[in-house]
Amino acid sequence: MTDKNIIVNAGGFEFLFTESEIAAIDVLNNKAEDFCILSEQKTLTGEILSVKVKVYNVEIDGERFQVQIKNELDQILDNMGLNKPKVSKIKSIKAPMPGLVIEINVEEGQTVAENDKILILEAMKMENVIKIPHEAVVKKINIVKGQAVDKGQVLIELE
Repeated sequence: MTDKNIIVNAGGFEFLFTESEIAAIDVLNNKAEDFCILSEQKTLTGEILSVKVKVYNVEIDGERFQVQIKNELDQILDNMGLNKPKVSKIKSIKAPMPGLVIEINVEEGQTVAENDKILILEAMKMENVIKIPHEAVVKKINIVKGQAVDKGQVLIELE
């Protein structure tokens, strides 16, 4: 039987362990969030600050690290590109409701980051901030400040 590899990404560095190497490590718990690892007569103690699925935020000697553990299946998914979230990029910002353009916060050719404020649309005496869901470049602005727009009207085109 061959040893399967386990990848541990910690603090931006990637470490490769075999199942045998992992089995040779002794882990002791004093409290649920504390740990002590004994390996080859060396001791490492720390505290687990938070846990998500296979991702641990830990503190060791006052330094904080994010540790991610990838088993064989995780590695296969990485190699196939199936672990990346599916995000469809929109090509335009459309008016979610009829209203009046109060403010335009971008220019044509500008690169905008995810959640940047694009414009403010007033509808029913309320100001609605329109943000972009992903990074993009503003290709064309089809509206001007003070213009009335209809629901579904293309306000800004993106690249």
